[in-house]
Amino acid sequence: MAERSTAAVDVADNSGDEPLTAKADQSTADGVAQNPELDTNSNEAQGSGGTGSGPGKASPSELHSGHKLARRYRLEECVTRLDGFSSWRAVDEKLRRAVGVHILPADHTRARSVLAAARSSALLGDPRFVQVLDAVEENDLVYVVHEWLPDATELGTLLSAGPLEPHDAYQMVSQVSSAMAAAHREGLAHLRLNPNAVLRASTGQWRIRGLAVNAALRGISSDTPQRTDTEAIGALLYAALTQRWPYENAAYGLSGLPKDIGLIAPDQVRAGVHRGLSELAMRALANDGATASRHESPCTTPEELVKAIGEMPRIRPPEPSFTAPPEYQRTTYQQGTYGRPAAHPGAGQPLTTPPPPLQSRTGKALKWAVSALLIAALGLGSWQLADALMDQGGKSGDTPSSQSTDDGDKGPKKPPSGIPIPIKGARDFDPFGDKSEKPADIGKIYDNSTASYWQTDFYLSPKFGNLKSGVGVILDLGKVQQVGKVTVSFVGQTSVELRAAGAEAGSEPTSFDAYTKTADGSGTTVVLRPGKSLKTQYLLVWLTELPADNNGHWRGRVADIKVTS
Repeated sequence: MAERSTAAVDVADNSGDEPLTAKADQSTADGVAQNPELDTNSNEAQGSGGTGSGPGKASPSELHSGHKLARRYRLEECVTRLDGFSSWRAVDEKLRRAVGVHILPADHTRARSVLAAARSSALLGDPRFVQVLDAVEENDLVYVVHEWLPDATELGTLLSAGPLEPHDAYQMVSQVSSAMAAAHREGLAHLRLNPNAVLRASTGQWRIRGLAVNAALRGISSDTPQRTDTEAIGALLYAALTQRWPYENAAYGLSGLPKDIGLIAPDQVRAGVHRGLSELAMRALANDGATASRHESPCTTPEELVKAIGEMPRIRPPEPSFTAPPEYQRTTYQQGTYGRPAAHPGAGQPLTTPPPPLQSRTGKALKWAVSALLIAALGLGSWQLADALMDQGGKSGDTPSSQSTDDGDKGPKKPPSGIPIPIKGARDFDPFGDKSEKPADIGKIYDNSTASYWQTDFYLSPKFGNLKSGVGVILDLGKVQQVGKVTVSFVGQTSVELRAAGAEAGSEPTSFDAYTKTADGSGTTVVLRPGKSLKTQYLLVWLTELPADNNGHWRGRVADIKVTS
């Protein structure tokens, strides 16, 4: 932890540069071949910081496509060359995957801080950030290897097509804020959050690249790193809502605000902007939190921004639109003219009506033969059934009865199996999230109707967006009972576990660890049978993998649950 915090301070305080948002028009992207600010021909950029290379040793300005680092990383395409360092798309030949590489001379003034920032970022290990895979100094070069996400799209590219929908903007600011809050808790700052550093994966999850490293490469620091990152998140939200950069200078392919009018709220820039998101952007930007209609306290840290988002009403995705099927058209074949010449107009031709089926002499004989066979089959079957019953009755009469003794039945009676056990109550169970998962609809899981259902919140992947291991429903059987099986009906293919509290539990356990896994399965109708005898009052139906909901998200839907002994 000490190494991580020291690196973060080293990255944040090694120069007196002004905050990121004040330098938006000077910034460049990392690892983006389509970057409009790419400057690969600048002599100043290539020479800054020195090369530090002797005879036979490569420097960043001398590297070329095909060059290998550590006999493993083959450089493919230079995407940024600036200020003494270069960024490349490369191939990890050992693992056969694309990676990104930042390279600079070992004697560059920022080489030490870049190495420290990369190693600290790698220690974080948060999947919401593009991961640093390697940070090495060798042959007078320092290079940092990071993930390359070919299926991800930059926020700047998304905004080139227009502003984001309110739900998408809400998801972006929520995920980016919570990720940066986690990074700041570990002493790490970004300082270069911009539309080129925020990516949306094909699953819908938002990811951040360049944590600490991008700022270290450019020598950017801030005396108030949390405020700087919070203001940058506000600028991202502002751009997502308006397709405008919230400063006078244009940047990242976005037009700036008109000069001499100051910072105005997003809902005054563009019609139809979500009011709550507009106010959230203004609270995050450096404007003392003031909006046109309200005076909320400003958000100065990502943690405060996460709290403000949590206090907002949740913005739901738009309802899917269904296209009506085309009107049914009758064809010539269906009208009965296929294969026959069309009748000439006015030529009346009498049609011979075919006889009803099986009315000929052969047909009548066939009907009588079939009837006789059916009667014979029924008679034979009845005789065999009666014989089997009589044989079984004779055998049971020879067997001594074991149901009673002279001393009375002192042995334990085995409870009958297959008898329905009524569910006395149920509640939602979300121990690893916000402790609530659609409680209003929980009664629909045992209303004896599969037309209604209880559904979870939506998530960005089948595994709950990697936010938690699952959600579920706790069933109260009223008293300790023998449970033989639990049948769960879902809407969509769902993975589920059956967990049970101990029979000695006097009240409903509230901890996940108090429920032991007894069975699991997957499907639309899943029968969960405990592997051994199970007596309990409280069952937990725990959803572990969700189906898609046709809106680009994943959510679970439980239509019915039945418990039998």
